[in-house]
Amino acid sequence: MRILVSNDDGILAPGLKAVEHIARAFSKDVWVVAPDSEQSAASHSLTLHRPLRLRRISTKRWTVNGTPTDCVYLALHKVMADKRPDLVLSGVNHGGNIGEDVTYSGTIAAAMESTLLGVPSIALSQVYEDGRRIRWKTAEQWGVKTVRALLKESWPTNVLINVNFPDLPAAQVRGIRASRQGEHEVGDAYEERTDPRGRTYYWIGQDEVGEVHGAQGTDLRVVDDGYVAVTPLHLDLTHRPSLKALRKAFP
Repeated sequence: MRILVSNDDGILAPGLKAVEHIARAFSKDVWVVAPDSEQSAASHSLTLHRPLRLRRISTKRWTVNGTPTDCVYLALHKVMADKRPDLVLSGVNHGGNIGEDVTYSGTIAAAMESTLLGVPSIALSQVYEDGRRIRWKTAEQWGVKTVRALLKESWPTNVLINVNFPDLPAAQVRGIRASRQGEHEVGDAYEERTDPRGRTYYWIGQDEVGEVHGAQGTDLRVVDDGYVAVTPLHLDLTHRPSLKALRKAFP
């Protein structure tokens, strides 16, 4: 098996070491193409208006001065053009990608791009609480278990798998559960500040204050209950009930 790993936290991120550990449990043919700097919340952006630099660090290790999407695009079309990967692993992200986080996440976007290009893809993220150390060993140990289980299954070519590990020591994780995407209740998402010259600027954040859809089975609830959440994400964003109604409105 040939495996490509990428991320949105950059080539020096500890989560990249974690995802390489996971990949090497399945293959010696592991390639890394990652951003040369942090690209968190880059979403599925592709660089179109400036040149991209692809820099080789070692035989199977490259960086790109662009987004996670750029990295995967260049990896599949240039770096690994002779033989495409059999699997793409993106992450392990420094923080969870649950609920509506998936719409912003560069980690999800890397897996999304490779899914669009026809390669089975898994995004992996480690949930943590601000001010506490992140549990990379949990991601490593449960990442191997989760990917091994997923490789025994199959999923459609237009679906990527989103995996989130709970903020627990590996021994305390209760297992793995399939989940659907949940939704946070988001409060004020920015702060207005003044710089030393008296000019106003804004710092955008994401003040998540709870969960709107707290029913059992959401990724938020599964992780909160101490399980690894495995969520299939579909690239077809069409809302079928609305489409049905609109076809009646516009016959």
